[in-house]
Amino acid sequence: MSRKRLRRKALIMSKAAGPADKSNAGTSNAGETPDVEQYLVKDPERFAVNLARMVEQAGKAASAWVEPREKGERRDALAEPMTDMVKTFSKVTEYWLADPSRALEAQTRLFAGYLTVWSNAISHVRTGEPPSDAVSPEKGDKRFLDPDWGKNAFFDFLKQTYLVTSRWANDLVERADGLDEHTRHKASFYVKQISNAISPSNFILTNPELFRETVASNGENLVRGMKMLAEDIAAGHGDLKLRQADNASFEIGRNIAMSKGKVVGRSDVAEIIQYEPTTEQVLKRPLLICPPWINKFYILDLNPEKSFIRWAVEQGHTVFVISWVNPDERHGAKDWEAYIREGVQYGLDTVQRTTGEREVNAVGYCVGGTLLAAGLALMAQEGDDRIRSATLFATQVDFTYAGDLKVFVDEEQLAAVERSMNEKGYLDGTRMATAFNMLRSGDLIWPYVVNNYMRGKDPLPFDLLYWNADSTRMAAANHSYYLRNCYLENTLSQGTMELAGHTLSLSDVKIPVYNLATKDDHIAPARSVFLGSRFFGGKVEYVLTGSGHIAGVVNPPKANKYQYWTGPAPVGDFDGWLAKASETAGSWWPHWQKWILAQDDRLVKARKPGKGVKILGDAPGTYVKVRV
Repeated sequence: MSRKRLRRKALIMSKAAGPADKSNAGTSNAGETPDVEQYLVKDPERFAVNLARMVEQAGKAASAWVEPREKGERRDALAEPMTDMVKTFSKVTEYWLADPSRALEAQTRLFAGYLTVWSNAISHVRTGEPPSDAVSPEKGDKRFLDPDWGKNAFFDFLKQTYLVTSRWANDLVERADGLDEHTRHKASFYVKQISNAISPSNFILTNPELFRETVASNGENLVRGMKMLAEDIAAGHGDLKLRQADNASFEIGRNIAMSKGKVVGRSDVAEIIQYEPTTEQVLKRPLLICPPWINKFYILDLNPEKSFIRWAVEQGHTVFVISWVNPDERHGAKDWEAYIREGVQYGLDTVQRTTGEREVNAVGYCVGGTLLAAGLALMAQEGDDRIRSATLFATQVDFTYAGDLKVFVDEEQLAAVERSMNEKGYLDGTRMATAFNMLRSGDLIWPYVVNNYMRGKDPLPFDLLYWNADSTRMAAANHSYYLRNCYLENTLSQGTMELAGHTLSLSDVKIPVYNLATKDDHIAPARSVFLGSRFFGGKVEYVLTGSGHIAGVVNPPKANKYQYWTGPAPVGDFDGWLAKASETAGSWWPHWQKWILAQDDRLVKARKPGKGVKILGDAPGTYVKVRV
């Protein structure tokens, strides 16, 4: 773009911004205001050179995307989701176009919003003062914090037009009668994804902050951004592996997953880690933790200050953790029975061999908790009673209110996923990572797209987001069983799940259960976890903690953050339970420890890792270090 054209655009925006601040008038050129200067390229030659360098880097990004497809190593996975989105929107469109009066009413509402925005823009240009917005960003929306989104009429107009349009589109979905609940859920989710994607904050020429940074650096931010984009596509082997943290700042075993211990068992699907004691006496019952296999176990051992594992050791637990394999084509046939036999029960066998104890307290997190619950129902029928108490972190056993992840699961989409998995024996980790990021795309996708590829800035070193990006593959048989039996057919809570020749019933699980939900959970909603409590056959302690799926669980007492609620038995409806619940400030961890001691508080001499078994290496083991 020539300097003349840039100057003309900047002058338009300057006039739209209203009168200049006279206190700074001496800093501007004749006929130009300070607002103009910040949107003008100062060094056209350097800017042109950087544009050429950006194009060069963009070519490398395109090559990184094309090459694996030309070799047949990667095929596009967008066609099927796009087809589903079009089909979903067509059902919404059919409702509005079936009746001309409905269509006219919808158009009138949109045009009325636009007229208000246009009227505001004219008033803004005339007076130089922004009037009340036709529609304002929601509380907590960080996209429009830059002052020019309000004081500059050009950017203010873009912002308000976007907000009016996106809310109108969402309203179309909510008001479309006759849609089944799943279709409405999908349509609402897709509208949200599109709205987040087309926000003016995501583009250089429509985001005042990005525009100014690009001009100020003469486009060097774009060169850095395209270079990072090429690197991230190459890292994803042809798909974008969005970096959310400075990965170079972390190394597993060095400054993350640091708790001392030994690998004391290894099967095809799991390593069993035993951690070194820090107390002279420990609880008689060891603690076996079953984390999700969708991500890696060290979410419970991020660093010494946040580590639930280290804290549990300090409270006198002999802690064992299942570290799941990052599967490849060799594990394609490993289903839920294999993960129970070679993971949970193998872990119990290892605990018994190295400690001599039969009775164990068990913890399951997210899908690891769902597997543990199914394993408990299976073991109850088979007479395996070694687990004497179960703690479930953010775990669903009933999927009626499973949240936005249900959007991805219907018969048609599931069949497509299964076809893809069966080609290689697994689902790529980037597919799952993208799905989870889409649940909060406004927080986990677009801010990083802007920061990385437009501002050209490295993300901050954040251990939680490093873990979030350290995704794992999904074994085909395991993942298919999970999606079908949990999200699609909800068989576990209904008592119809078939596993290892048994029909499972959670009512057979008579042991005490500590069922933890997190208030703002987008993966295992608190209402869903609450509903699942009623299906167990024993006493259930339902506890609700503040924050979300990760921060609500990984909340050490020293941080003194959030709160938790305890109350009566989890019967009736969730809102009724919450109205009667008592709120306590801080971490729920000490409350859980008291609950554990109430089950069995006997103490024995501390146990060193690996007694009676072969030590296979130091914690955190080898399986956790295999990256996608």
